[in-house]
Amino acid sequence: MTALLRYQAALLLRSQRWLPPVILYAAALGIGVQGGQPVLDSLGWAAAMLLPVAAWLVRICVTGEPPAARACVSAARGPARAHLACLLVGLAAAALLGTVATLVVTLISDPVSTGHGTPVPPLPAGGAGLLAALVCALLGSAVGALTAWPVLRSPGRAVPALLLAALLALVTSGSPARAAVGGLVTGSRSGVVPLPLLPLAAAAVVAVAATALACALSSRRSA
Repeated sequence: MTALLRYQAALLLRSQRWLPPVILYAAALGIGVQGGQPVLDSLGWAAAMLLPVAAWLVRICVTGEPPAARACVSAARGPARAHLACLLVGLAAAALLGTVATLVVTLISDPVSTGHGTPVPPLPAGGAGLLAALVCALLGSAVGALTAWPVLRSPGRAVPALLLAALLALVTSGSPARAAVGGLVTGSRSGVVPLPLLPLAAAAVVAVAATALACALSSRRSA
């Protein structure tokens, strides 16, 4: 499995297809995060914007190989394992991006509540922001897994489905991403740092289920 992960990571890096989602994420942070803003509000924005980027990165990893190369890897290692490596590399790339963004946002933001009346400890705030980013990375990877091959094989359907599913994952009541981001925003108003542990657990369950479904379908449709 380690060799497959290295192979997929090398494909992602060498293709440079990761540049557009990373640039988009940087632009979103530049628009929504300014130095001196309350730290929890800024971390909430950074986490929310990571979700569609994570879905995009997963889609890039899943569709990065030519069909002939994918067939060779599937024949050698098994289609489910090969597909799992694609999904894990996409998730890891999103998690790394979210970690860097959380660190930068925590450093440039003001450690105060929304009204600038209550101090907010930067280290716990950064930890909460990192957990929220991980929630969004997990849900984004689930969206990417369910809106790409082998679940959806037509790009004309897959791309609009990805965009719609990412939006719904952020705004639907009961969504772990909405709960995690909303907790940061609510905590910023009161100056209390939340820990989105329940949303993280729920997001992990969703991501595992989506990954299992995609890998199972990859075995059936590669046969």
